[in-house]
Amino acid sequence: MNGTTTTAAFRAAILDPAKRAHYRLAWLSTVDHKRIAVLYLLTALFFFVVAGVEALFMRIQLAVPNNHFLQPDTFNQLFTMHGTTMIFLVVMPVVFGFINYVLPLQIGARDMAFPRLNAFGFWLVPLGGILLHFSVLAGGAPAVGWFSYAPLSETPYSSNLGVDYWAIAIFVMGIGSISLAVNIIATVISCRAPGMTMRRLPLFTWINFVNAFIIIFALPVLNAGLAMLLIDRLLEGHFFLPVRGGSAVLWQHIFWAFGHPEVYILVLPAFGMVSEMIPVFSRKPIFGYPFVAASSVAIAVLSLGVWGHHMFTVGMGRPLDLFFAISSLLIAIPTGVKVLNWSATMIGGRIRLQVPMLFCIAFLIQFLCAGITGISHAVVPLDWQTKNSYYLVAHFHFVAVGAIVFAVLGATQYWFPKMSGRFLSERLGRWTFWLMVIGFNMTFIIQHFLGLLGMPRRVFTYPDLPHFTWMNMLSTIGVFFMAAAALILVWNLVVSFFNGKLASDNPWNAWTLEWATTSPPPHENFHALPPIRSRRPLWDIANPDRPDPIVGENNSAITIPDKNKVGMLTFILSEAGFFMTLILAYLFFYVHPQPGPTPRELDVPRTLIFSVCLFASSFTFWRSEIAMSKQLRSSMLGWLALTIVLGGIFLVGQGTEYWKLFQTGVDVSTNLFSTTFFTLTGFHGLHVLLGLVALLIFLWLAWRGDFASGRESAFEAAGYYWHFVDVVWVFVLLTVYILPLLR
Repeated sequence: MNGTTTTAAFRAAILDPAKRAHYRLAWLSTVDHKRIAVLYLLTALFFFVVAGVEALFMRIQLAVPNNHFLQPDTFNQLFTMHGTTMIFLVVMPVVFGFINYVLPLQIGARDMAFPRLNAFGFWLVPLGGILLHFSVLAGGAPAVGWFSYAPLSETPYSSNLGVDYWAIAIFVMGIGSISLAVNIIATVISCRAPGMTMRRLPLFTWINFVNAFIIIFALPVLNAGLAMLLIDRLLEGHFFLPVRGGSAVLWQHIFWAFGHPEVYILVLPAFGMVSEMIPVFSRKPIFGYPFVAASSVAIAVLSLGVWGHHMFTVGMGRPLDLFFAISSLLIAIPTGVKVLNWSATMIGGRIRLQVPMLFCIAFLIQFLCAGITGISHAVVPLDWQTKNSYYLVAHFHFVAVGAIVFAVLGATQYWFPKMSGRFLSERLGRWTFWLMVIGFNMTFIIQHFLGLLGMPRRVFTYPDLPHFTWMNMLSTIGVFFMAAAALILVWNLVVSFFNGKLASDNPWNAWTLEWATTSPPPHENFHALPPIRSRRPLWDIANPDRPDPIVGENNSAITIPDKNKVGMLTFILSEAGFFMTLILAYLFFYVHPQPGPTPRELDVPRTLIFSVCLFASSFTFWRSEIAMSKQLRSSMLGWLALTIVLGGIFLVGQGTEYWKLFQTGVDVSTNLFSTTFFTLTGFHGLHVLLGLVALLIFLWLAWRGDFASGRESAFEAAGYYWHFVDVVWVFVLLTVYILPLLR
């Protein structure tokens, strides 16, 4: 929503046919971060209903022992679709929606750094959702779990198209997540208002800025794994099929190297929401801002090195078990620091027990319990006993679902007045709160005890053992409580949007910049910004006699890096993770050679010649940049054209090498070497091709004379990408071509 879309205007738009058509088009083509945020939230709400129905059917099946309400394969399909939908189509879109709406407002920006990229990232979410659920009509939904463990996800064991649609859908949504992360980092670094230094960032913005780096590092790893899985399934590759020399354990490493940071990708935005709401409803500034901020960085760093605790039962060996046990225990420290900070903020405060604060308190209790059970999974003997039981199901839902749900529901009540100009009903909000708290804990607390009694997870039914029946029935009843809470929430949203109590610009007497503009904000977000000297600018205005201490230098002349360069460097960071995964996979199989073609089949001297052409293109591009800076148009065109020619020669060289291999009967399906070789060099060639397309566009613009002042930063950003492609080839050349000569 924005300032031009008041409730009255909305009514007029949906009643008048001509206005209704324009209104729909305006939303479908929007690049306004506020409208995109609402689209994210509506998409999440729709798929929340879908995932809820899937969960309801599963719990009905598990309500009583030896039940035949669902067939085993149908249950496995629902199990896969529910987990995938909840993570990628509900939780991620809903937190991305709040980030999209609130973050630019909190830093005084007009919009995200790249509005079109923002829209592109959003539309990939419903596209991925459609692809995922279309699998139901294309031979059957995937039935391999949201983790898609190999070799079950390979063609010999899952021959229908469901897994293909699953992998493509997740790949598409992964690209969308990375694009948003690039946008968040560029926005925070390059679009802050005068006076908004990094040390003055609101905690919601700071935590999501840190979280964007986890996305940048984690999602490319998953995308690389999905590319390998699709190559196995569609091109008969060998990455994860043990019968052909592949490794099913490699898939687990790749998936959980994404999967555990993913938990923090989901939870950290919830931390940010709670860090905004608790101080406002306690009427105190956050206790220990530096500790909350620093602990977020510590969580981000540690989250990238704890995935192995998902694999203790695989048999990684004592050294790796010990490393991942220590790192998993360490991450509890910065997480516990946050809990202490939130609790200390509430102590001695004038707490207002309105609905947002109720959800924050529920979040604290829920997350504390989840953290305690989480510690048990860092202890190897305990993990061995509970890994494949319902104890893990309960823990995961407590962390990744329960805590997030309570934070998001509180944030919905908190920021809805800013988005719509109207309050949500406090009475209906309390009904939602109590039904959700009762239902959630009824469903999942009992599952801890089911797991300790020995009930395995990933089963469609169970025998009539002592206590299993009444515990599962109680768990199923809790789902109906949560369904009732969800229905009341939807009713509250709809009714309050049209008839809710009108909200002022700052109805909660909050202190961050989003409350300094109208409710809802105008298209440009702010008519004027207040002076920013501390972390609570609105407090300083309301209390000029006792303002907050000035944080850092009170200098409005902040040096802002160029957003194009920041965005490209961030994107390059993500692509580095993608190629690093492919190179490590190549090395993983290189040390275990298989019968058939080897790196010795490659024509190293010819490849070195073509490599020199690619490396020389970095020099010619640099000369083109110098010519552009000196306004030497013809020289710039010449050097840029030469860069394109050199890049084209390299691609032709790679193409001839492929052709020679094909003629000798070597293709991607021949053996593990050919699978990894074609995958690694093929993706690099694709990146070179995309770089050439970008350079051709710049060449065309310069030739037409449209390459005027103001495009220099975009051209330099393209140069960063081109140099990166060259650097990647250095590592590929050393790994694939030179290393075998030294062996």
